[in-house]
Amino acid sequence: MMTDFQSPSSSSGSDSLADTQQNVAGIRSSASGGDSLYPGLASEGPRHWRDVFWLGVFLLHMIGVGLILTVLGLNRFKKKDRLNIDRYTMRFLENHEGLTEDYWPLYAVAGGIGTVLGWIWLLLLGSRANQMMKIAVHILTTYLAVISVLCFWSEQFFWGVAFAIGAGLQFLYVISIIDRLPFTMLVLRGAVKMVWSLPEVMRVACAFMLVMLLWLALWSFGVAGVVASSMGDGGRWWLLVVFSVSLFWTGAVLCNTVHVIVSGMVFLVLIHGGREAASMPSKPLIKSLRYAVTTSFGSICYGSLFTAAIRTLRWKIRGFRSKIGSNECLLCCVDFLFHLVETLVRFFNKYAYVQIAVYGKGFNHSARDAWELFQSTGVEALVAYDCSGAVLLMGTLLGGLITGTCAGVWTRINYPDRVIMVGSTAMLMGMILVGLAMVVVESAVTSIYICYAEDPLLIHRWDTEFFNQMSETLHQRLQHRSSRAREVLTHNRLNAHTEETHPV
Repeated sequence: MMTDFQSPSSSSGSDSLADTQQNVAGIRSSASGGDSLYPGLASEGPRHWRDVFWLGVFLLHMIGVGLILTVLGLNRFKKKDRLNIDRYTMRFLENHEGLTEDYWPLYAVAGGIGTVLGWIWLLLLGSRANQMMKIAVHILTTYLAVISVLCFWSEQFFWGVAFAIGAGLQFLYVISIIDRLPFTMLVLRGAVKMVWSLPEVMRVACAFMLVMLLWLALWSFGVAGVVASSMGDGGRWWLLVVFSVSLFWTGAVLCNTVHVIVSGMVFLVLIHGGREAASMPSKPLIKSLRYAVTTSFGSICYGSLFTAAIRTLRWKIRGFRSKIGSNECLLCCVDFLFHLVETLVRFFNKYAYVQIAVYGKGFNHSARDAWELFQSTGVEALVAYDCSGAVLLMGTLLGGLITGTCAGVWTRINYPDRVIMVGSTAMLMGMILVGLAMVVVESAVTSIYICYAEDPLLIHRWDTEFFNQMSETLHQRLQHRSSRAREVLTHNRLNAHTEETHPV
């Protein structure tokens, strides 16, 4: 593990940067170490099954939810109350009744649009990565504002206010990270370059999108039965929320499975110096896939429950914290939340999936080791400065919103009282399908950071210019942190001196 990153002194900037790069480049010998540095990859022996409890919970959840969805969809398929379920919902009965096939085609459209958008993202990221990321960052705010206006026009005041608040928060967040976007684009370009050199990982993403579509066919069948049921809006919404949480977990598990597969591939390519290197093991994709869907699948199920929510909360708090200014009371409250979330991030972070792919550890062990690696090497300063995950999430949200809007417009034409139900669930479908396409880039980003912290020469050998730019940014961030630490220390000393001079 690399341990030579320390906060640079305030001496000459160019000399400090040169020393930092020499330290980075001199941590380990280059390619000769290969597999011996990473026994988890080199070993062909069996791995231990990890987090088996959560694997069982996920599988039982899939079986239970699948059965319920099938029953609810069949109950309204071609015949009202086919299974005589309405007798259990008598107190929620309303006059409106429908059939599953009335709403199922709407979800089919949503699935098709989400799939097409995901494939378009994959194709355009290779040739127009910068433009696509800028679109995701700048168009999302406008799109949220437009949907808010449409909701107010449709007299959906709650959703209008919700989307308006979302547009405002998105605008404030973009303003707070505007100075970080050049470095973020640098990292994303490097990740896209890596991904497009591995066409097999693109095929993995497409294969998992097809698997997700198969599950969405059943999921939308049951949800269409819920929307068509004779229950009141309250009962329908509760069921839709439960099924949406289930779909979110299922989609996160599939996304993170792709994450582990791609991370394993990227790590192997960086270690061996290229996809065509003679030392590259045979069938690396099959090996990574086998580990992801067997011994490591329980860890993926466990991490998928919490990682996305904690990561999103951390982005928002970091952006807000950087713009507070001198309001000490508000800063104190935000700092409390910030340190609480930072503690959670130690045990739930996306970099754990790289450790899972490479070493086959359990999720919490992997997350803790990854975070300690970053903190001990100083690379955490780069991770905190980078917003690539947030930018990719914006692209995913934009894809979901477009999908939900298309499904909602068609629903308004035929069933105007079901627009929000169909539109919101269709938006979730679109987000998951686009997210499956975007996760290959995020996996490359996380793998690059782990490799940079483990052995910087891996990045130097892969792309010297990219390595130099990352090292320069790391030097600047460490200097920035050192100067802030000195300011805080000086401020505390002055306060202590003032209290001694003027006692209460």
